[in-house]
Amino acid sequence: MEKKDIERINELARKAKTTGLSLEEEEERKALRARYLQEFRASMKAMLDNTYIMTPDGEKKKLEQKKKPN
Repeated sequence: MEKKDIERINELARKAKTTGLSLEEEEERKALRARYLQEFRASMKAMLDNTYIMTPDGEKKKLEQKKKPN
């Protein structure tokens, strides 16, 4: 996400606290937040996919995703 988009999210957050947002601004903020979260999650997943755990015996194990219960 570009710096200008993050600045716009912050600008809208400040405006929401002081004067409130119009409907268009609320929709823009919602879309920007969704895109930010999507990119953050993708970045975090990529980082965790490249993470290894070192066991006490010196073996490296790839970090595995926790299985979801049914």
